[in-house]
Amino acid sequence: MATSLQPLIVICGATGVGKSKLGVELALGLVNQGHNRWRGARIINADSMQVYTGMNVATNKISPAERMGIDHLLMDFKRPGEQYLVGQWVHDAMQAHLLFPNRLASDGPPSLSGDQHSDRFRSPIPERFISKLPPDLLDLFNRLPEHAPSAISDPDGASLLYKLLQALDEPVAARWHWRDTRKVLRALQIIKEQGRTPSEIINEQASTPLFPRYRTLCFWLHAEQSVLDRRLDERVDDMIKNGLLQEVRELYEHAHTSVDLEDGRCGEHDRNDFTLGIFQSIGYKEFYKFISDPDVSEGSFADAVEQTKHSTRKYAKRQVAWLRNKLLPAIHCVTAECRGKSSVAALYLLDTSVLGESWILNVLQPARTIMNAFLNEEELPDPTILSPLAQAMLTNVNKSLSPSAVLEARRKVVCPLCTKDPSQPVMVECAEWEAHQRTRLHRRLATKAKGKFSGGPWKHEASE
Repeated sequence: MATSLQPLIVICGATGVGKSKLGVELALGLVNQGHNRWRGARIINADSMQVYTGMNVATNKISPAERMGIDHLLMDFKRPGEQYLVGQWVHDAMQAHLLFPNRLASDGPPSLSGDQHSDRFRSPIPERFISKLPPDLLDLFNRLPEHAPSAISDPDGASLLYKLLQALDEPVAARWHWRDTRKVLRALQIIKEQGRTPSEIINEQASTPLFPRYRTLCFWLHAEQSVLDRRLDERVDDMIKNGLLQEVRELYEHAHTSVDLEDGRCGEHDRNDFTLGIFQSIGYKEFYKFISDPDVSEGSFADAVEQTKHSTRKYAKRQVAWLRNKLLPAIHCVTAECRGKSSVAALYLLDTSVLGESWILNVLQPARTIMNAFLNEEELPDPTILSPLAQAMLTNVNKSLSPSAVLEARRKVVCPLCTKDPSQPVMVECAEWEAHQRTRLHRRLATKAKGKFSGGPWKHEASE
């Protein structure tokens, strides 16, 4: 059945599976062969690090030659120290007539992820917020900082900001670490701008049916984990050969000579902020000590290489977990809401475990066939029949999509053993508590404490 929604083709997957390659190949097919309705395509970048200039090797940015003349939007246009939030990306993507947000729902109130124009939505602050705050927190709430304090250079300011969020919206405060100062500040800004808490908005979203803004076809490129791990290790080796170390040196020099950080800050601690802009990219933090320490040992380079490989593999696993636990259930939910119309939203897993000639057979040909059927609004094939890997990954998925359930699942608890200063606690996600207990530091402290500690985490309560 034809719909009035514009088509959007999404290529997603872990790092190192060939997303950029397939995007260009599909776009070239539309440009060269045409379609009875669609005569071309543009690619919009949704990689949070590739929006920044520089670090082309570290971020595996597709080169101009590899783009084959296909327009790539939202790439290479932000300064290294500039903060670029997902809400800004959504706005910019909408301007390009493309959008693929984490939540496929229809237009609603301002996003929790940030909006540069949120002053338009400013609401009166309810008395229920003001009445529960002691004088110091009330003063902070009335004069929220424009920029989040650094948890490194201003831990007391970061702790107080977190304490304020605890007092106003404990469920959302438990979602974030007190060191996540930008997330904490944004939650407080939402309360001030909209007159209600983020958790109230999340609960409202939980009762809102999902419906896409666009007819959405997702191609999930995936490889067997052992194959991908080996491929990522080899890619790190290739990145070093292709100039990764020089890129890190240039970014290090830039951070120590430039003031183009988000608010013009140039203090030593802020230069070492690995949560800002392109300084988050894998490779920079891992090689930072090797670059900056004049007394670095001979083994430091090998350690940095291994840390980069470990971080890359860990990042890829998180990406796969998000796709399977969040995106896939969202697609299932949308098709259920749309009474099984796969032409509205569909996801296909393409096996990239074997490259070379197998790429054409396992990836490119099925992607082109499915894309053409999707654009023609024809009936689409069963996604589980493409490969054994597709059948294994796309079945038995029954994850909760409720934002409130997700919020609760990401709740953080305090480790009383590892916490030295209660105002700056060591916080761990509930799901990672058992793994935390197995860490060397925790086991050593547990041995010293012997029978004095029961072993359970603490809920982080706001201190008086």
